[in-house]
Amino acid sequence: MKKRIQYPKELKARVALEALKETKTIAELSSEYEIHSNMISKWKKQLHDNIANIFTRKNEQEPDAKQQLDNLYKQIGRQQVEIDWLKKKLGL
Repeated sequence: MKKRIQYPKELKARVALEALKETKTIAELSSEYEIHSNMISKWKKQLHDNIANIFTRKNEQEPDAKQQLDNLYKQIGRQQVEIDWLKKKLGL
């Protein structure tokens, strides 16, 4: 069985950018870089779909794991307070 090739992200970016520019055809890029044309098309689509994310500000990005964990703890705390209040009102 043939092992999958893992291309460096710099190569992927360069090839995808060239494909997006359309100065060369996908077939020409495929033969130049010795990468299958389907892979180049996939990278081109990924670049096209995600290019707007390059310009997002740091505070607009998704929160990191620690921030998400803190938010979940806050939500659990609020729900616990609500549950205790409901138990008190219902006389449990």
